Amino acid sequence: MSILLKDKHIAYIASLDRHQESFEYWLSEHLRLNGVYWGLTALCIMNAKDTFDRSEIIKFVMKCYCENTGGFGPFPRHEAHVHPTLSGLQVLATYDALDALTPRQVEQTVHFIKGNQLQDGSFQGDRFGEVDTRFVYTSLSALSILGKLTPEIVNPAVQFIMRCYNFDGGFGLCPGAESHSAQCFVCLGTLAIAGKLNELTEAQIEKTGWWLCERQLPDGGLNGRPSKLPDVCYSWWVLSSLAIIGKLEWIDFGRLREFILKSQDSKKGGISDRPDNEVDVFHTVFGLAGLSLMGFEELIPVDPVYCMPCDVTRRFKKYPY
Repeated sequence: MSILLKDKHIAYIASLDRHQESFEYWLSEHLRLNGVYWGLTALCIMNAKDTFDRSEIIKFVMKCYCENTGGFGPFPRHEAHVHPTLSGLQVLATYDALDALTPRQVEQTVHFIKGNQLQDGSFQGDRFGEVDTRFVYTSLSALSILGKLTPEIVNPAVQFIMRCYNFDGGFGLCPGAESHSAQCFVCLGTLAIAGKLNELTEAQIEKTGWWLCERQLPDGGLNGRPSKLPDVCYSWWVLSSLAIIGKLEWIDFGRLREFILKSQDSKKGGISDRPDNEVDVFHTVFGLAGLSLMGFEELIPVDPVYCMPCDVTRRFKKYPY
C-alpha cells in the first residue's frame, strides 16, 4: 500500500459512535472522552474537522465535567482524572469553545489539577494516587491551555522531570524507571511547555536523540524500547520527541511512511498498530500525526508539543507566567 486512504479513514472515524449496541463500545467507556479527542484530532489532520457535529461534541464534553470536583471524567458520571481533563480541554480548544466553561468551572478545574501535584513536583492522576510522568505533562498541558501556569507549579514539576532522565538518554515514568519512547515525549513536552528545555545540556539532548532514532527497526517502524515490536503509535511518540529537540531528520521518513501505510485497513479504513492487525482510533490518530510531522500527504500541520493542529495551539499562550 503506497497511498493514504483518507476518505476511508474519515468514514471509519465517523462510524465509531454508531455501534452503541456492541460489547466493545461499553468496554471502552473509560476511554470515551479520550477517544473523542483522538477522533477529532485525526479528522483535523485530514482537514475533515466538520465531519463531527460541533454542538453535539461540545455537549458531550460538558456532560463529562465533574461539578463536585472540577475537571473531567472519561464519560458522564465518571470521576475526574487529569487525562480526560486534558482531552476535554483539547476538544474545546480545537472548537474554539473554551468559553463553554464558566469562570467558576475553570477555577474549579485548575484547583483539581493543582490538587494532584505532590510535594516532589510529580502529579498523580486522581485521588487514587498513581504517579507517572504522563500526568505531569497532562497537568501542565491542561493548565497552559487555560492560561493558568504559575512558577510554583512549573518549577517543582520540571525538577521532577529532570530526575526521570536516564543514563541512556531516555526518560522513565518515575526516577529510576526504564526509558520509554512515550515517557520521552511527555517529559520533553513538559519541558517545552514550561520553556525549560535548556535544563538539558547539549550532550544530554544529543544522547536523547540517539536513543530515540535507535527505535527504528529494519521494517521502518518504531518501537517504544529496545527488543520490542514496532508499533504505529510510536510514529508519534518518537517523532514528536525528536521534533521538540530539533532532530526530526534522524529518522528514515520513507521507511516509516511505508510501515504506517501498510498498517491501514483498505476495506473499512483506520490504522492498526502494525500490518494485518485490527484498527482502532488511537493508532489511527498517531499514525496520521506521524505522517503530518514528516510532511507527507498534504496533511494539516500538527504541533509536536500538544498533538493538536498548529492553528489551534497558536490561540493560547504557551508561557503565560
